[in-house]
Amino acid sequence: MAQKDYYKVLGVSENASAGEIKKAYRRLAKKYHPDVNQGSKMAEEKFKEVSEANDILSDPKKKQEYDQLRKYGAQGFKGFEGFDFGGARKGAGTGFSFEDLGGFGSFSDIFSSIFDLGERSRQKNWGSQKGEDLYAEIEIPFDQSISGGKTMVQLRKEDSCNVCGGSGAEPGSEMTVCPQCDGSGMVSFSKGTFAVKRPCPRCFGRGKIISNPCHNCGGSGQIYAAKKLAINIPKGVADGTQMRLKGQGKPGISGGPPGDLIVKVNISPHSFFKRKGADIYCKVPINLVQAVLGSKIRVRTIDGKVNMRIPPGTQTGTKFRLREKGVNVNGVRGNQYVEVYVEIPKNLSEKQRKLLEEFAKVSNLKY
Repeated sequence: MAQKDYYKVLGVSENASAGEIKKAYRRLAKKYHPDVNQGSKMAEEKFKEVSEANDILSDPKKKQEYDQLRKYGAQGFKGFEGFDFGGARKGAGTGFSFEDLGGFGSFSDIFSSIFDLGERSRQKNWGSQKGEDLYAEIEIPFDQSISGGKTMVQLRKEDSCNVCGGSGAEPGSEMTVCPQCDGSGMVSFSKGTFAVKRPCPRCFGRGKIISNPCHNCGGSGQIYAAKKLAINIPKGVADGTQMRLKGQGKPGISGGPPGDLIVKVNISPHSFFKRKGADIYCKVPINLVQAVLGSKIRVRTIDGKVNMRIPPGTQTGTKFRLREKGVNVNGVRGNQYVEVYVEIPKNLSEKQRKLLEEFAKVSNLKY
């Protein structure tokens, strides 16, 4: 049985204490955190993997169920090769997939269905399913990405039908018992020596059939409506950040909880500032005299203007660092890097030209 070994994912032994598991997770989460590895798909997948492992091994009940399944897996149950605890995957040589079972919310659901542990006191409503997640994108000004604040997102989303209340049946009408599952919402099929249950494909686990669909939603139990939502933009949010709004996705099925809304934040380019991580970059012009003799200039920052010293003999492309004038990310302030370029005058008066020629002679400069 090929399966994901969560102990190996966290780099701990099977006998590791809760403290050791927690310590290993924190170390790896810090190493692979998306904020530290921006743009790295490998780091993103590793972060998800260690988070998944921690979710199982840090919960005593989930850990016990995982250890049980892991133990049985080591014995090689026939008909279930290729099962991956990390998600529903196809069997290596059987064509069997836990996707076919549907509705499993935890290891205990799978364990109970396969081995029929007799836990009838904790029957699950298989017809009830969480709604799907919705995805949206917004664009905010650069300044708002620094200071944070509220912004609005408008989307067209599904809501429970206000006529039937999400049941899909015309108010006052009766539903009939599903003839395929006899109202249980579940059907059984065999796989090797095991009898496995799954939600009924005819009634979708409800146990009842809609004979008179709702006139408003056509029996789906859901309608589309335009909706505006206020989103709190955190200070220092990075371009491409995805924010999850709990319960703002598609409505659940048969009383299930709604899904989430995942909003991707895009930041409009700024005419002066450019951002890389927590640091700010900009380019500032200086004149010929400032470059040669040195000067003190005023430079824009995200907090306002500050003084910056230009030493004598500064060349185009010279970069200066303004400490802690960058973006505040997780309590750590970045820097601002200022690149200067020397503006050469194009139109000189006769007097200016003579003075430059005199300077060239004194300095023995060719022109």
